[in-house]
Amino acid sequence: MNTKLTLKLKKDVIDQAKKYASDHDTSLSRIIENYLAAITAESKETEEISPLVKSITGVIDIPSDFNHKESFHKQLNEKYL
Repeated sequence: MNTKLTLKLKKDVIDQAKKYASDHDTSLSRIIENYLAAITAESKETEEISPLVKSITGVIDIPSDFNHKESFHKQLNEKYL
């Protein structure tokens, strides 16, 4: 069931959006509906973790105070400087 919705937007945004919709052979309503459906949809995709990745998970013990950024920059400095 379709329901009417009133939005207040800047005129230039509306004009650009209408041109975009026209260029893509669709309606502004359809674009807004698809956008709202996309941002409100719960992710139904669950990525499968391969057995290999599962087998190596937890192999390395990293200290809780390990600074990843500092380590990365140190490695880059050693490599390039």
